[in-house]
Amino acid sequence: MKDSKQEVKDSKYLISHIQSQYTRFSKGQKLIAQYILKNYDKVAFMTACKLGETVGVSESTVVRFANALGYSGYPKLQDALQELIKNKLTTVQRVDMIKEFNDDSAILKKIVKSDIDNIKDTLDEIDEKAFEEASNRILKAKRIYIVGMRSSFTIAQYLGFYLGIILDSVHVIRTDMGDAFEQVVKINEDDVLIAVSFPRYSKKSYQIVSYAKEKGAHIVSLTDSLFAPVASFTDNLLLVKSNMASFVDSLVPALSIANALIVSVGMKEKEDIKQHFDDLEAIWEKYSVYDK
Repeated sequence: MKDSKQEVKDSKYLISHIQSQYTRFSKGQKLIAQYILKNYDKVAFMTACKLGETVGVSESTVVRFANALGYSGYPKLQDALQELIKNKLTTVQRVDMIKEFNDDSAILKKIVKSDIDNIKDTLDEIDEKAFEEASNRILKAKRIYIVGMRSSFTIAQYLGFYLGIILDSVHVIRTDMGDAFEQVVKINEDDVLIAVSFPRYSKKSYQIVSYAKEKGAHIVSLTDSLFAPVASFTDNLLLVKSNMASFVDSLVPALSIANALIVSVGMKEKEDIKQHFDDLEAIWEKYSVYDK
């Protein structure tokens, strides 16, 4: 059986694989294959039970179909299908895929459970060596640039805020403060660029990362896929699970990894941080920044 990383890598060949294996499937499995080939964007968000009901086979037949394709279980087949479509779905299509959740209780449970599952899968599969090296490179960099467009800007801004407390020369690239390239024009081999990129992938983020790589900067990426545009330029790839449960991208796992990265860098600068926070506390007290 394939490991999870191999399953993800093979996702782009899934449709052709189903077609090539079709004659070997049982009668029930052929019904599933036919439905997936015509409706793979819908199947990506169906449970095994729901797919079985739709096609007219048992849930166990659906599970065996996933196994026949070489996946360790139906959830891994779903991951592969979602990998194929996540950047192709329009916002309208994302809304359509959750129309079955028509009450608040179901929505609450579905979304929170999805975030929990994404965090667990992220922890299981993240490259710890890449994480450690990313932390060390950020600490030693002359300047740290952080880019994240659209919804990914939330994570970029969070990283910038806390890394800016720990380190000097942290720059969050902002589209409301001039052209993005003007803000990274001085980037060089002494610097680190942290890219935060999740579907639908921003073309501007890809362009900035490409430019930074040409200038010799070290690239750290928080993204959800080996096939994300920024991944090909990345030195330290921090893969974050972000399987979609709605029209809203789940950034909870990305925020968790960003948090871990901040703490990792911070603990290496523990004494300097303590002094810095002592100074800040004095300022906050003097100017009544916080309510008591």
